[in-house]
Amino acid sequence: MSWRVGGSYFESCNCEAIFPCRKIDGVPGGRSTYGECLGVLSWVIEEGHADDLSLDGLKVAMGTRYHDDEPGSPWSYVLYVDERGDEAQRAALEAIWTGASGGDALKHFPWAWKDAVQIAVRPVELEVSHEPRRQWLRVRDHVTVRIRERYAGPETVTCVIPGHDRPGEELVADELRVDDGPLRFEYRGNCGYGAERFDYAG
Repeated sequence: MSWRVGGSYFESCNCEAIFPCRKIDGVPGGRSTYGECLGVLSWVIEEGHADDLSLDGLKVAMGTRYHDDEPGSPWSYVLYVDERGDEAQRAALEAIWTGASGGDALKHFPWAWKDAVQIAVRPVELEVSHEPRRQWLRVRDHVTVRIRERYAGPETVTCVIPGHDRPGEELVADELRVDDGPLRFEYRGNCGYGAERFDYAG
């Protein structure tokens, strides 16, 4: 499958801002704040395709967990794909975001290059806004994320998921909540990150 997707990205996790795993002023990151990272990632595809299949306007999110001290720090995740997509579009999103279709996913998605546990793939209504510094996401009964503001520090911060070559900024979350199977957590005042552009291909 030949594919390409581009759009905007934001995330939030339980770590303190600045999330220590990010590259800060060009210096590679390290361990998460508390040793265990619990978070939500989200993408809005502005333009995309898988072979001749359009993926324009579709959305993807994940609820995630990993622990620094587990051997290999494998990720556990629930993948949420936009229910507005038909069966073929949802299958393409799943193949791209799990890393099954290879390509740039193997450079940007840690759960694709590490061992990982896929808890579930759920077609859902994804309510999301990537308005800078006011990002929010809702998956009914499962996920709520709301960004409060930009992190006030002067550091330059980049993230592997949209790409270290893509400008972005550290954020502070007002709320991060997930309740989905084994992923159950809730935080306030924790970190976030937003990038106005990602561009992946395979």
